Amino acid sequence: MKHYDIAIIGAGFAGLGMAIRLKKAGYNSFVIFERGNEVGGTWRDNTYPGCGCDVASHLYSFSFEPNPNWTRKFSKQPEILEYLKDCVRKNNLEPHLQRNTEIFGIVFNQSEGFYTITDSHGKQTTARMVVAGLGPLNRPQIPDFEGLKDFKGEIFHSSNWNHDYDLTGKRVAVIGTGASAIQFVPEIVDKVSKLYLFQRTAPWVIPKPDSEFSDFAKSLFSKLPFIRKAYRGFLYQLNEFIGLSFVGNETVKEIAQFQAKQHLKSQVKDEELRRKLAPNYRIGCKRILVSDDYYPALQKPQSEVITNKINKITKSGIITNDGSEREVDAIIFGTGFYVAEYPEQFIKNYTIQGLNGLNLFQKWTKEGFEAYKGTTINGFPNLMFVLGPNTGLGHNTVVDIMESQINYIMDFYEKLLKKSPKTYFNVKHEIQKDYNERIQAMFKNTAWASGCGSYYMNSEGKNTTLYPRLNTEFRKQTLKVDLEEYEILGGVES
Repeated sequence: MKHYDIAIIGAGFAGLGMAIRLKKAGYNSFVIFERGNEVGGTWRDNTYPGCGCDVASHLYSFSFEPNPNWTRKFSKQPEILEYLKDCVRKNNLEPHLQRNTEIFGIVFNQSEGFYTITDSHGKQTTARMVVAGLGPLNRPQIPDFEGLKDFKGEIFHSSNWNHDYDLTGKRVAVIGTGASAIQFVPEIVDKVSKLYLFQRTAPWVIPKPDSEFSDFAKSLFSKLPFIRKAYRGFLYQLNEFIGLSFVGNETVKEIAQFQAKQHLKSQVKDEELRRKLAPNYRIGCKRILVSDDYYPALQKPQSEVITNKINKITKSGIITNDGSEREVDAIIFGTGFYVAEYPEQFIKNYTIQGLNGLNLFQKWTKEGFEAYKGTTINGFPNLMFVLGPNTGLGHNTVVDIMESQINYIMDFYEKLLKKSPKTYFNVKHEIQKDYNERIQAMFKNTAWASGCGSYYMNSEGKNTTLYPRLNTEFRKQTLKVDLEEYEILGGVES
């Protein structure tokens, strides 16, 4: 049975970022478990037409692995995936990668101070620390509509796009108007004979200032790194400014809403359609979407926006609550992912066990997702999450949040190395409790507490997804590990 200092679960941005930082610091006792046959996480899995990032390329990349050669301001999926593959090559991570290896069990051994990790091949590995980079956008959510199983046409979720199914000339129903749908609808609208967009809630949509980088710009970014850093810094600070609208600044909020309303007004001339597409909640309460081609796609002759609630799905179509039935050949779900809660089947299949047999997923199902600084969890020593509870964003790049957490984990690891081999750190219950009470209190007067329902909330109405302040504040909180906040257990201090 192989033993490592650190086992990393997942080879998306989070897992690869952690591995790169370890490599750069000269630490090599780590393994990366990846369930797929390729790295990339959500950027490997999501291949729907038009798939790309709504955060600027130079921000949606590691500060410690810059890419001066982004081809456009907002990158598409293939280029982001290639960037992550290149990070693997540049940092020689291949020897650390175990592909096609899904982890089903992570069990803590209190007497020895390590985790036993069981994979999909039945093989076991031990590690002193576990870093979980599971990501929130890999568990598709499909509503359980009456009659869905009876539908005889094609059905798929945007994250499992069926590229073998030809949409040309088909009558297609798109259910959902989130970040995925806003990208693939413009890509498919000219292929289909009819596109029915079933909208539950109109999203706020702002312009997307996208364009290709010239060869001259890429040359400047490459030959004069300070220009690239300055550009990245400008984008970061601009997003932090926009973030003020989320956390209670009324002036910035009004500016953001005005921009979005003007975007809708300038792009949609039909008053009835504009009424359907106008959001009825405060901007930022749900995810803000970025697009210049979404509204034009909905004005094509073959497009119809339907705001009536879906009542039932039949063998050949969809019936809404006004009694209307629309026959379709295919249904595409753009209904997002399980973010604030885990689906029941996931909880049944996976086990993370900590002190005294405590089961993490059962604990979170009962009490809601909770961690200290989104990273460590009482009862699960030496277990770290990257993009754990309350680390999501609505205004800036989550890669920056990941880097903040990785800083914290690196400091945790280096402090652990100074202790005896069986030592482990367990964040104190009261420290975690006080932190999360402060986090929930911070939501008061923010956009996310303004009354709309969103995937940020769990079934109890608790926001377990977002960090309710700016990135700069989170970065300050995660610079160093304070061992006064942890129980030092299991071994004799060196």
